[in-house]
Amino acid sequence: MAHLDFAERGADLELAGIHKRFPGFTAIESLDLTIPAGSFFALLGPSGCGKTTTLRLVAGLEEPTSGRIRIGGVDVTDVTAYRRPVNTVFQSYALFPHLSILENVAFGLKRRKIADPLGLAHEALRLVELDHLAGRRPAQLSGGQQQRVALARAIVNRPALLLLDEPLGALDLKLRRQMQLELKSIQTEVGLTFLHVTHDQEEAMTMADTVAVMNKGRIEQLGAPEELYELPRTAFVATFLGQSNLFTGDVVAGNPNSITVDVGGTAIVVPLDRAAKHTGTVSVGVRPEKVALHRSAPAPDGERNVLGAGRVVDVSYTGVSTQYLVEVPGIAGRLTVFAQNSGVGHSASLGDEVWLSWRVEHGFGLADEAEAPARFDDDTDTTALAAQERAALQTELEEA
Repeated sequence: MAHLDFAERGADLELAGIHKRFPGFTAIESLDLTIPAGSFFALLGPSGCGKTTTLRLVAGLEEPTSGRIRIGGVDVTDVTAYRRPVNTVFQSYALFPHLSILENVAFGLKRRKIADPLGLAHEALRLVELDHLAGRRPAQLSGGQQQRVALARAIVNRPALLLLDEPLGALDLKLRRQMQLELKSIQTEVGLTFLHVTHDQEEAMTMADTVAVMNKGRIEQLGAPEELYELPRTAFVATFLGQSNLFTGDVVAGNPNSITVDVGGTAIVVPLDRAAKHTGTVSVGVRPEKVALHRSAPAPDGERNVLGAGRVVDVSYTGVSTQYLVEVPGIAGRLTVFAQNSGVGHSASLGDEVWLSWRVEHGFGLADEAEAPARFDDDTDTTALAAQERAALQTELEEA
């Protein structure tokens, strides 16, 4: 990749005490967030959680009800959108169909009377490896190529902060995964601060250095992707970021290393440093791929939790793995097991009696209970609102 020498290498973003209220509802409540300069940060959550409103606030298209926004230490809360060192890449690319790729990338530079706009545009296109297509029109490019042009057009303006609004949502699965890697590579190359807003868990975890899971206008949990996945702190994070088997029961024993929870008459042990609560009624969990399936009862050894006997009620082949759904008497809900299709080990069939086990160190304990998560999947009002906000954001930034 060519190296693009930016005058500005990115800046940190700080949201301090942000509240945003609309007539009849609160979109963002008590949001405090700092994104370090040069990082790839993902804001992840379902439709209606406040992601797009946050993006609009940073872009300058909404004013916070209260709180301050700082970019590179400069308070921009009252600065108009077009004066902020921010650019946005959209899902729909928003390219001008009548202009060549080169002219699309140079468009903003020409409007701002920047010296050598075509030279800078060529340099940005070389960065995204599309300079050889500079003379083509957008309609002559694939979806992935158009997205890279949109990225070049945003980067060429040398923003301190680049906002990515569901940028890969219109691409097919294979191309989306390829673009995830390319976006991360480009971000590393140019050193800009990327704020990526998405509902796609895989996308956030693949690209971001840090992920903030957002729910009902608040940050539910923030950390590195591996940390959030391996040690979720709330039921919402445990179920939104991948799948989890969750159990609720009373803590019946404890020692300096672990707690023991009674779940339907079965003792489940969780390491103390992986449990957010240590007394009372708690919810504990384990990821499906950490669970082993047994055709006979495993011998107790103190290092594994064991549930069973249960019965397989569904089997789904997914390629690299097989998903089993198991019902265990006394345990609410069906338990999910992901078994690698490696040709090693014992498989099970529909109706088989099985036992489930997992290593104690793979379990986690939540700060709330399993019934707590608020999901928005079926909330058509909030989904429509998010779509309207994205459309308004794109229109307003194009006009600016």
